[in-house]
Amino acid sequence: MADKFDITPGSGELIRLPVARLYTHNDLSIEVQAVRGKRSGPTLFVSAAIHGDEINGVEIVRRLLQHPAMKNLRGTLLAIPIVNVHGFLNNSRYLPDGRDLNRSFPGSSKGSLAGRVAHTFMNEIVTHCTHGIDLHTGARHRGNLPQIRADMNNPATAGMAKIFGVPAVLHSRVRDGSLREVAADIDIPVITYEAGEALRFDEVAIRAGVNGVINVMRHIGMLPASRSKRMKPFPIISEESYWVRASESGILRALVPNGAKVEKGDVIALVSDPFGSKSDEIRAPSAGIIIGRTFLPLVHEGEALFHIARYSTQIDRVHSRLEAFHEQHEPDTEKYPPSDVDEPPIY
Repeated sequence: MADKFDITPGSGELIRLPVARLYTHNDLSIEVQAVRGKRSGPTLFVSAAIHGDEINGVEIVRRLLQHPAMKNLRGTLLAIPIVNVHGFLNNSRYLPDGRDLNRSFPGSSKGSLAGRVAHTFMNEIVTHCTHGIDLHTGARHRGNLPQIRADMNNPATAGMAKIFGVPAVLHSRVRDGSLREVAADIDIPVITYEAGEALRFDEVAIRAGVNGVINVMRHIGMLPASRSKRMKPFPIISEESYWVRASESGILRALVPNGAKVEKGDVIALVSDPFGSKSDEIRAPSAGIIIGRTFLPLVHEGEALFHIARYSTQIDRVHSRLEAFHEQHEPDTEKYPPSDVDEPPIY
């Protein structure tokens, strides 16, 4: 482990990694909370806000660091709640140079701003770890069902993905320039947790994220095994997913929520002109589970509306597990009281 993370066993330390300067010449840094257990073990990084407007992960990291289980930590946890500090400050997915940080790895110390941030994160953090979890959400006006994306052909990442504890797991090949790609190139297993919408806190997604990271830490030996006797069902893996797109421009009325089971030919939305004189039906091309969708009711022809995961078998089991998952992670009504007014669901 690099000297900067070689802290005293049983302690924690906030470490600042200089990245770049602002126009004002103030230094901008990536802050890493390093927590080292009293006993040796793996080194795990948990990162959030690689896309600066994806803030669910920031709250997941905060709650993780306060979790009682951290008292029994083995090895070292490197928690990075905000990787893309520029984007976070500006409520933006991108860096000021307009680049997507998660398409800029491994980066370069002499490259663009995105390349320099990627290079710092890769060389100063990732290369000193044995495992990684990267936390994401959907884009603006687009929400993702809590899901894990991982290369399921890699036994190490497959094990982390299955134990995380969300019903939706997608076999997802790595993309050029992504953190997962460059980590895989140096044999560091990394999974991606996708849940919720940009610039919004989603309590179910946050709770599931914290529990999922704890599950992975138990799995790789950083925390003692759970005392719970209840068996956690392994997820059913989806090998393929696709987006259903708008056939016309207009006003979208979604008829199904995230997590819904759809059959081939089901009408899942209507796109109408503002006068209501014409409506086009949007149908599911095949059976599956909706794992992502747009929340913006104003759409142009060709825009992505619904992300559907295909399952070759056992789709009813997937759906029933999703329902149980949401019941398990719904907020306590005493802390989060329901509205006094009963309203029909709006999708």
